Amino acid sequence: MNRDTAQRVSRRDIGLVRRTLTHLTAAQKITCVIVIALVAFVWWHLLNRILDFGRSIDYGGQYALGAETATLLQRYNPFFWWGLIALISLLLVYLLYGFVAATQRRVQRKLLARHTVEQLVQQLSAPALDVLDWAWQDRRDPLSVDDLQRALSEMRSQRYQKITLAREHQALLDAAVRHKKQ
Repeated sequence: MNRDTAQRVSRRDIGLVRRTLTHLTAAQKITCVIVIALVAFVWWHLLNRILDFGRSIDYGGQYALGAETATLLQRYNPFFWWGLIALISLLLVYLLYGFVAATQRRVQRKLLARHTVEQLVQQLSAPALDVLDWAWQDRRDPLSVDDLQRALSEMRSQRYQKITLAREHQALLDAAVRHKKQ
């Protein structure tokens, strides 16, 4: 194994962390998909009922409004109902986005179980462990799903090479400071 290969986080490490995250976040993802599908199904049926109701309105009998006004209302009636549909759809998208974001934040705060951390420590390579160590920023709290997600992202973006370079820079700087003090 050459130096370049030894200093990289392997695809196996990335796959292991990705599978662990998938296992830890599966319930949240399934719940979100079910809720979104259910809301979309209900909204589709309500949308059709609203549009059918809008089509059934006849302004021809509104003599008090006048013939021109009734014709104008009849002509622009579909636009009103489609506008209402668009507004309600935007509201639903906003609410669903908030729901998904809230469940995602909740799962990110989930702490890793001891056996999960033990499995990761036993199976990850030294470079991957260095990246996980780097991603775990608040040592007062146990590792969480958010820390693991950050580690996965950093593994994919070659964080280990940056950590190694920072260590080399620190060693050079320390040696220079020691040399200047002598």
